Amino acid sequence: MDDETWETIGRLVKRLDEHGTASPETARLLRILKIGEEAGEVAEAVHGAMGSNPRKGHSHTWDDVQKELCDVVLTAMVALRTITPDAQRVFRENLERVAARDAPR
Repeated sequence: MDDETWETIGRLVKRLDEHGTASPETARLLRILKIGEEAGEVAEAVHGAMGSNPRKGHSHTWDDVQKELCDVVLTAMVALRTITPDAQRVFRENLERVAARDAPR
């Protein structure tokens, strides 16, 4: 992720902090829990795209799934930035760790 992306995430966190009514500790927890909510929306969209619920049929498209996956990523980035001002470094280091673990030997 580039600097501009993380600057945008920082602005989103600042806006949420300014308009939120929860304590900082509660806000942290709620933002982390929000990831699970968004993941549930991905699952719902996949079921809808595949038409696996006979009652609802094909209620979503794969474009909907893509949008919901982006919501999960953005929500996780907001949660990470909420718990550390070094979110960009933490993310980069973890990405490098995973990439190194997966590299051919």
